[in-house]
Amino acid sequence: MAETLTLTLDTGEVTIKLRPDLAPGHVERIAELANEGFYDGVVFHRVIDGFMAQGGDPTGTGMHGSKKPDLKAEFSREPHVRGVCSMARTSAPNSANSQFFICLADARFLDGQYTVWGEVTSGMDAVDALPKGEPPRQPGKIVSAKAV
Repeated sequence: MAETLTLTLDTGEVTIKLRPDLAPGHVERIAELANEGFYDGVVFHRVIDGFMAQGGDPTGTGMHGSKKPDLKAEFSREPHVRGVCSMARTSAPNSANSQFFICLADARFLDGQYTVWGEVTSGMDAVDALPKGEPPRQPGKIVSAKAV
């Protein structure tokens, strides 16, 4: 199984340590989508200063995901703190698919309700530099994503 995910953003490079110990199914999905090129060119459609940056929807609207089936929730006690990567979903717990978010600040109110699958180990400055908005006027994007 892949150990790291490298996101090349238009703001810089981000390295994420994958956490299969917390969410093996979600890590497998993220790595699979990244290595298929699914995330290449996808924007961060929702970036809220002091909260999180969300991407992973190929349409850039926040309403869609991949053609793969939704994932069963893999909630854990891992805290949602700055740099943590977690899956976005609808109000249904088992609806995560391809969208994810990176915490820009601590968001402990999300603990136990969203699947944590990784943590940024370098490049948080590139995440912080993403244009803010819901959606941003000129959204930042993933140039390429690779899991190794």
